[in-house]
Amino acid sequence: MVTPKTNDETALEISSIMQQNKLSDLKRFLQQRQCLNFINTVLVYLFHLVQSSGILLSSYAAGTNNAKWAWVGITLNVAATLIHSYEKTNNSILDKLLVSVKQIHDGTYVDEGVMVDTKDETKPLIGLHDSKNNSKSYNSTDENM
Repeated sequence: MVTPKTNDETALEISSIMQQNKLSDLKRFLQQRQCLNFINTVLVYLFHLVQSSGILLSSYAAGTNNAKWAWVGITLNVAATLIHSYEKTNNSILDKLLVSVKQIHDGTYVDEGVMVDTKDETKPLIGLHDSKNNSKSYNSTDENM
């Protein structure tokens, strides 16, 4: 037969589970940041190499009037742009992870963020319609939306 736990024992067990969860999240966030930082370093060097090659080939092709090399240079510049966009995406992920790490440090971290959206009747979402006026704006203080 299982003995029922007191409120204090239950609260202590819940607190222990939450602390273990925060610690595992912190370790995971730091590992992800380390990995993303390494990848971003590689992407930065790769971006500059590919972009410089694309510019060099495009300039060479323009000087020799060679359409084949011009398209190769343009393709390299497009590839460099894609590499740069991956780097920027990684930077935004790094920023979000840093915010989570700081929240864990400050004790304000909530696992997985807000799971349930609460609806504030004074500030309805964009695109919601009602029968009084055809649409409501996101910010009820802005009458122009």
